[in-house]
Amino acid sequence: MQRSDFILFSGGAPGAEAEFGAVAERHGIEEVNFTFEGHSHVRQRGLRFLNHEELLMGDVSLEYISKLLNRRYSDSPLFRKVLQSIWFQINSGQEIYVIGTIVDDGTVKGGTGWGAEFAKLCNKPLFVFDQDRNGWFVWSGHDWQPRAGADLPVIGHAHFTGTGTRVLNDNGRAAIAGLFESSFR
Repeated sequence: MQRSDFILFSGGAPGAEAEFGAVAERHGIEEVNFTFEGHSHVRQRGLRFLNHEELLMGDVSLEYISKLLNRRYSDSPLFRKVLQSIWFQINSGQEIYVIGTIVDDGTVKGGTGWGAEFAKLCNKPLFVFDQDRNGWFVWSGHDWQPRAGADLPVIGHAHFTGTGTRVLNDNGRAAIAGLFESSFR
């Protein structure tokens, strides 16, 4: 595949998503950022505004997500739309890269956790850079396996998703840069 074949799917929100987009742009990778009216986004490149009807395609029960992730979520209209837009990000990518924190029950912290769980449900290759553990992990289908050295992830599908926490640390920023460097030398 050529570099021009690759597309990053993300949300353009502050933090990890904005960094994925900025690094993709530096590497000449196209990006699509799913957003909606009233959502905070910092990436302007590749913005794709979802309308009400499209957002409903990604609707999911908050009760289901709360049970799946072992925590309660706000029932606010804004949060629901965020979850719906995450559905588009995960659905569009063939492999998923997340910056965040894996919690003790094996889920990923925050709203990002829904994206990771949806990727698991869809059996998509899922990689999480855990900022607290300072390392990459891959979902094996049963548990998280650490990746290091020659086993660090490399983007292998033309359509991939980059998402994650709004609180991006320096090690998360470096992980995104390293992922792109090893993938698009």
